[in-house]
Amino acid sequence: QVQLVESGGGSVQAGGSLRLSCAASGRTFSSYVMGWFRQLPGKEREFVVCISRSGGTTRYADSVKGRFTISRDNAKNTVYLQMNSLKLEDTAVYYCAARDLGWISSEVKGYDYWGQGTQVTVSS
Repeated sequence: QVQLVESGGGSVQAGGSLRLSCAASGRTFSSYVMGWFRQLPGKEREFVVCISRSGGTTRYADSVKGRFTISRDNAKNTVYLQMNSLKLEDTAVYYCAARDLGWISSEVKGYDYWGQGTQVTVSS
């Protein structure tokens, strides 16, 4: 098992930047595909980005391509989400997730472990 704790959320003006972190503890971090998802109240959780175990392959949602960057440091058991040029529609609770088996995935159901989430609020 792995435990995930997100940090770095907050409030920012449109056009600004935030960097989210997700610290993992438990089983070997490098054995997990990692992903970031987000959710608004009353809406389904949606895929943002994911990264392979080595960090060599990533997949982004079209809505964040060119603005968000995922990275991981397996030595520090941490995955990051650098968010630039933030828009009002990026406002959501952001969740970090770990996938135990298989290749990278954009499916919510493909992930086995989830953090508690961190709020990101973008204002005009």
